[in-house]
Amino acid sequence: MNDRQDQYDRYDPLAAQEQQLIGYDPYGRPVYGQVPAQPAPGQQYEQAYEQQQYGYDPQGYGQQPQQAYYQQPQQPAAPEYGQQQYPQAPAYGYDTQQTEQWIPQQAAPEPPAPAPAPAAEPEPPRPDRVPEPRRPEGGPSDPDYRTEQFAFIDQPDEDSEDVIDWLKFTESRTERREEARRRGRNRVVALIVVLALFVVAGVGYLWYAGKLPFLDGPGQKKGAAAASGPQKRDMIVVHLHNTKKGGTSTALLVDNVTTKKGATVLLPNAMGVTKDDGTGTALGKAVEEGGVGVRDSLDSVLGTHIGGTWRLDTPFLENLVELVGGIETDTDVAIPADDAAKIPAVGQGPKQHLSGAMAVAYATYRGQGEPEAKQLDRLGKVLYGVLRKVPGDAKAATVTVESMGQILDPALNAQTLGTLLAKLGEHAKEGAYRTDVLAVKPDGTLTDDANKNVVKEVLGGSFTAAQAGAAPRVGLKDATGDDKTQVAAKAALLNGGYTFVDGGKADKTQPATQITYQDDAQRTKAVDVAKTLGLPETVVKKGENAVNADVVVTLGKDYKPS
Repeated sequence: MNDRQDQYDRYDPLAAQEQQLIGYDPYGRPVYGQVPAQPAPGQQYEQAYEQQQYGYDPQGYGQQPQQAYYQQPQQPAAPEYGQQQYPQAPAYGYDTQQTEQWIPQQAAPEPPAPAPAPAAEPEPPRPDRVPEPRRPEGGPSDPDYRTEQFAFIDQPDEDSEDVIDWLKFTESRTERREEARRRGRNRVVALIVVLALFVVAGVGYLWYAGKLPFLDGPGQKKGAAAASGPQKRDMIVVHLHNTKKGGTSTALLVDNVTTKKGATVLLPNAMGVTKDDGTGTALGKAVEEGGVGVRDSLDSVLGTHIGGTWRLDTPFLENLVELVGGIETDTDVAIPADDAAKIPAVGQGPKQHLSGAMAVAYATYRGQGEPEAKQLDRLGKVLYGVLRKVPGDAKAATVTVESMGQILDPALNAQTLGTLLAKLGEHAKEGAYRTDVLAVKPDGTLTDDANKNVVKEVLGGSFTAAQAGAAPRVGLKDATGDDKTQVAAKAALLNGGYTFVDGGKADKTQPATQITYQDDAQRTKAVDVAKTLGLPETVVKKGENAVNADVVVTLGKDYKPS
């Protein structure tokens, strides 16, 4: 409790009757005391004027005038518990207990003695005698309010918690809705960004690969540059033997490591090759006779480097197709079933599913009167379908090859064959694969188109492909019209140590013999060939070779065997 509260607690009603309100202090607080005798009006006015009406000393601070004295108000005794009365709180809450108040009094010879008890109720002071309360200068600007005077601060609202809970619920629900909307917008933006990245990446890949129309990407330019330069190729020759009806078919499987493309080149049986003794024969006949030396003969004719020979009998082809789960291919003809040969029927149309036996029947079928190129084209479709089903993993492809149960050439083991088939299968699945039938003339020699488009571009055949120190390949083309002259020239070349390439017969005869070469590095060899045949150096010229060989001799009527 503070001093103000103590003042109210010590209030005594009996003492209040003896003490009368005689004025207010400079702070506006009431002052109680005995009412002095009232002087004459004029004298009181002059005396109050001289003593500075509100208690201030005109002679100096703290000095008492001769006609005034300080009077300390008496403190009433505190009433007993239960009889306490609280007077009205002083204005502005100021405490009057510790403030001294001087009251102007009329001068008297002696201070009046206090009366023992008032005989009658004292007369209340006149209004004009009570000084008007005034707030002193420099005093506090704001009244002193205490928090205990405001009861509503301490009184809790019964509904306040409910209101707070409702506000929190409303705010949290609104925040959740806003958060859900924000997350939804973020998801939409993220999805758009991802889709845009996919589109840009796809277009960029197509542009880089050169698959966009009218635009050549770096990948396409790089591939074109690689195609124009030296290229590395892995190649094997496949001989398919029909164990039921007889006959053979030959194909080359090519993996271009540089351009990452694959190809199947089908070779007609009529294609001319050279035996070990230098004599010429047809490819089909050489394969049926055992195929010894056929790979080297093909290298001589085509200017290639074949890595191995794969003899594939039809029962093993049937097993291979079954191991990969069958194939799908577009068939150009319907093949009727043959119960005696246990050959099932093959339907005609796109995307025909072929089992192992059906694939063998379709690959070996050749209709009556059809050219050999038709049957070779069917074989190419079957090989392409098998490659698309071969596992892309080299180990898995090797297991597939081993599961066939075929005895392979020692120069071509299962691991080497499986690795090559896996690579070719990847090219086939990506569409980077082509199938060509090599065209030959009736005499077995290659056509000019075959030399340019297939031998050079696909097989990489080159007239300068002979290894250093190896005997040059010399092609002989007869334009004399005399078979004896051609045989004599062939014998002369074989005796000279050259590798003979049969160029067949020319379409028409020509009067003069001509020896051509394409690469400047082969000029010296061309001159040596002319000397071997007994021809002057003037017949040697640089030009386009009609036969795939380092040097080509076209015999004219002027040639006379020595």
